[in-house]
Amino acid sequence: MERDENTGRLAFVREAWRLAKPYWQSEDKKLAWILLLSVIGLNLFSVYMSVRFNFWRNDFYNTLQDYNEPEFFHQLIIFTVLAVIAIVLGVYQTYLQQMLQIRWRNWLTRQYLHDWLKAKAYYRLQLDNGQTDNPDQRIAEDLNRFTEISLFLTLGLLNAVVTLFSFVGILWGLSGPLTFALGSLGAVTIPGYMVWFAILYAGIGTWITFKLGRPLVMLNFVQQRFEADFRFSLIRLRENTEGVALYDGEEREHGIFLDRFGHVVENFRAIMRRIKLVNWWSYFYAQFAIIFPYLVAAPRYFAKEIQLGGLMQTADAFGSVQGALSFLINSYTTGTGANDTGIAAWRAVVRRLVEFDDRVRTIAAAARGKQPIDVEREGEGLAVSRLDLDLPGNIPLLRQVDLSVRPGTATLITGPTGSGKSTLLRAIAGIWPYGKGAIRMVAGKILFLPQKPYLPLGTLRDALSYPEPAKAYSPVRLAEVLTTVGLGAFAGRLDESDYWAQRLSLGEQQRLAFARVLLAEPTIVFLDEATSALDEPSEAQFYDLLRTAAWHPTIVSVGHRGTLAAFHDHQKDIGAFRPAPPPDKSPS
Repeated sequence: MERDENTGRLAFVREAWRLAKPYWQSEDKKLAWILLLSVIGLNLFSVYMSVRFNFWRNDFYNTLQDYNEPEFFHQLIIFTVLAVIAIVLGVYQTYLQQMLQIRWRNWLTRQYLHDWLKAKAYYRLQLDNGQTDNPDQRIAEDLNRFTEISLFLTLGLLNAVVTLFSFVGILWGLSGPLTFALGSLGAVTIPGYMVWFAILYAGIGTWITFKLGRPLVMLNFVQQRFEADFRFSLIRLRENTEGVALYDGEEREHGIFLDRFGHVVENFRAIMRRIKLVNWWSYFYAQFAIIFPYLVAAPRYFAKEIQLGGLMQTADAFGSVQGALSFLINSYTTGTGANDTGIAAWRAVVRRLVEFDDRVRTIAAAARGKQPIDVEREGEGLAVSRLDLDLPGNIPLLRQVDLSVRPGTATLITGPTGSGKSTLLRAIAGIWPYGKGAIRMVAGKILFLPQKPYLPLGTLRDALSYPEPAKAYSPVRLAEVLTTVGLGAFAGRLDESDYWAQRLSLGEQQRLAFARVLLAEPTIVFLDEATSALDEPSEAQFYDLLRTAAWHPTIVSVGHRGTLAAFHDHQKDIGAFRPAPPPDKSPS
């Protein structure tokens, strides 16, 4: 069992290093290493200052014991100098560490955003049925906590090691030998006995702390997921305020919020109970550590082998050695929630990031390999042959789909709700991973118009030009297409920032989507219920714009309206490709 635990810890360290290593070998490595070495240098100098303070205590308390007033004020001057140096060290050590942290986080965030968007991993993660939950939180929060806690623990461990080696020699010399009389068996002498007492005390404390605190790793991992789920439900309400208001759905939403927040509270209470158990031991350990060195060193003091200054210096050196050895105890938990920079929280963060990183790598590797649905960009028009589509979980959706669309023509895809029309468009777009077959499509510009267009954050100019940058089109051209699609009233608001996805009605959003088509002039355009919120005259106007456009786009539409047939040359019923239901095996 212990061997398995050690193997697990080594595997965890390797995973943490896998996350950290790329930055320290990146294009930013030169400045990163300079900052790290600077922080380490200040850290080492801080330990040296602790040693100086240790010797100062000896001199200061001996001065008090000797009632030496002139030397007392001299020692205060020495303390003032040491204190000023310590203050400067502390300020710049924190400042440079924070500078390194934000640069590291900045680099990691850019990399994770790139990997998340590459090969449409963000879309594939949504199809995973929650296997990798809340990727937004992992990028926004977990990366921040990973860099913060990694530096905190790494530099803390370095400080503990240097402190240990700096003070163990001092404590060895100050403590002297301890002799135990064993009667007729003679006596046993332990040289540097306080060093051995410090090691024993810290070793027992560390072992107990890890045994008590181990469940916190999983509890912290789950807590982050529950917090993200709760936050996501609040965001969903903000994005769908009108729909909830029209349904009078406040009570139902309130129930959803309380249900998700209930998981947060319940798990947090489990964390509280476990931390309380750890704290019972940690506080006892810390409080007893204050008096313990005095108890151990008292015999030599009362035997007048050391002065008061020697006793205070010995206690201080013991505290430094014991504190260094107790680094793991003191760092296991340092708070709760986002304020916890302890080992348990760090392990939970690393686990979430490794899970995310592994899944994104798997998606990227799959995207580089041969795809079961082979999408080629060549020739003209659109050709779909022997295409099978499944739902997640290998549930058959469509079988042996064949579709041919000649360039410059318009084809309408029909079928009952849920028959797979939109999924077919996703497969043609190359984003649906479940199935097999071949799709050949013109190599020119392609544009997909979903039923609810996506409007990015920013100005109306940003939303209208999407996915191209806002500067891709002149203000005159943007105003012209807005007028053409019936949104001329917004032409003067191009540079106005707003939450346009809520500010515009669905009909206005669909008009804006058609304006994008007029700007982009795609070779082929796919419309998935893209006119569902428009009146019939507007629908006819927009299809007429496409059919008579100078660039003669190929049009593929999905829709239910009977009026759509008049705007297309051909019609394809997708229901013909639905697989037959499995035979009923129930007894007659």
